[in-house]
Amino acid sequence: MSDSATTKENSALFWGCFIALITTSFGFITRMFLLDDASITGPELLNLDDAEVGMFKGIQIWPFAISIIGFSLIIDKVGYKFSMIFAAVCQIIWAIMGIWGLSVADTNVELAKGLLFWGGLILALGNGTVEAFINPVVATIFDKDKTKWLNILHAGWPGGLVIAGIIVILMERIDASWGLKLGIIIIPAVIYFLMLIKCTFPVQERVSAGVSYRDMLKEFGFGGAAVVAFLIFLQLDQTFPDNSTIFIILCAGMAVALGVYTMSLGRPLMFVLILIMAPLATTEIGTDGWISGIMSNVVTIHPLWILVYTSAIMLVLRFYAGPIVHALQPVPLLILSSVLAIAGLIALAGVSGVAMIFGAATLYALGKTFFWPTMLGIVSEQTPKGGALTLNSVSGIGMLAVGVLGFPYIGALQEKKAVTEVAGVEAAAAVPDLLDNGQVTASALEEKEIYYGTIKYQTWKEGELDKLLEGQSDDTVKAINAAKDSSGQKALADMAIFPAIMLVAYIMIFLYFRSRGGYKPLELTESDGGSSDG
Repeated sequence: MSDSATTKENSALFWGCFIALITTSFGFITRMFLLDDASITGPELLNLDDAEVGMFKGIQIWPFAISIIGFSLIIDKVGYKFSMIFAAVCQIIWAIMGIWGLSVADTNVELAKGLLFWGGLILALGNGTVEAFINPVVATIFDKDKTKWLNILHAGWPGGLVIAGIIVILMERIDASWGLKLGIIIIPAVIYFLMLIKCTFPVQERVSAGVSYRDMLKEFGFGGAAVVAFLIFLQLDQTFPDNSTIFIILCAGMAVALGVYTMSLGRPLMFVLILIMAPLATTEIGTDGWISGIMSNVVTIHPLWILVYTSAIMLVLRFYAGPIVHALQPVPLLILSSVLAIAGLIALAGVSGVAMIFGAATLYALGKTFFWPTMLGIVSEQTPKGGALTLNSVSGIGMLAVGVLGFPYIGALQEKKAVTEVAGVEAAAAVPDLLDNGQVTASALEEKEIYYGTIKYQTWKEGELDKLLEGQSDDTVKAINAAKDSSGQKALADMAIFPAIMLVAYIMIFLYFRSRGGYKPLELTESDGGSSDG
């Protein structure tokens, strides 16, 4: 094939992968915003509290990890094209289930819940499969500048958030149904399917270098498998609580089997990067998934504009990531990003007024922009023997962690903050039976927990706060309701713990590379290959 033909083929592959990633964010933002709509999740329809909404949000996240890691194990066998077809079909099936669920919600709420919940799982499987093929494809066709092109590729994520966000806002102005809003994902899904079905996909660099399947798995090792097994167990046990023993055996067996097969704990650096992905994904994806609902009580404009605005910043910066990455190098860039994310979340928690909120959102957007693709670049550059598995597993584990723990934890933070903020209002002391020595009385609260107490929180018993406020003055009722409504925004400051953890980790990684002479990408050669064992 001539150079011009190769360039044209690579261009078609890249833009097809780019639109596939746009499709995943279409599904993410439309479903997340659906779950932020109180008319859908409130008592008049689904009757979900914030932590339960977090579980509905989480179901479209954690199965992402199942498909991205699962397909990464077999993608060199089944092929990128098969993976692409599977992804597109899943995304279209979700659209059908979502539309169906909303159409029956008024007459059969349990069926509606089931369709919306399990449809989220199917969407997640499709979205994970998208990342399973797009990341290794782009890392292979641009193997000399991976971090730059992975950043450009992942501009498709915020790009889709911007496009779909604006579409949803405009559709609300014409009072379009939620079924129609969910259905827009079908358009980009069909586009990338038609673009990529004609393409010839490249051979992944791990395969072309002759690195064996076992050597690929060694990069991941028992350590990585143990993290995946633990997170999968938590979610399966929460979803199917009567089968704990079976899930323990299956998940532990999976990790042990991989450890025995590879006789490797995995690359230490890879294990550290895996652990970092949990707070990273919660900082970006978790906050994005909640931001519209959190800010809906504190802004007069459509709260989705905040997510559209931060996503637009990410879109532009990721397209021009090349000079930034070359100037700062990947690890210092992540250190700076962590500092900005911390500052942005703390600022968002305390500001008021549209101008100040958007100023704080700018800081947050600058912070989160380079997290995900730069981490993918580091993994690809430092563990090339891991091929598609190591490159995709960090994304999978990040999404698994935010789906299993991040979304419910953020929801629980908001529920707890709603209680403490009300207790802190001076007017609350004037309400009989509301406070006892500065604490909300236990009779008004309900204790809840998720994952064997991993996440514990208190929430108001249904109707209890309204009952306690009956007969109180308008000023007292107004003050307490204002505190409750603003509590979600104030909980954003608590979320700054996630980028703070990342900051410490990135500083340690920076010192590690400096002790070894600085950060240098690793490249595979034919001498790295071994005998094929599958």
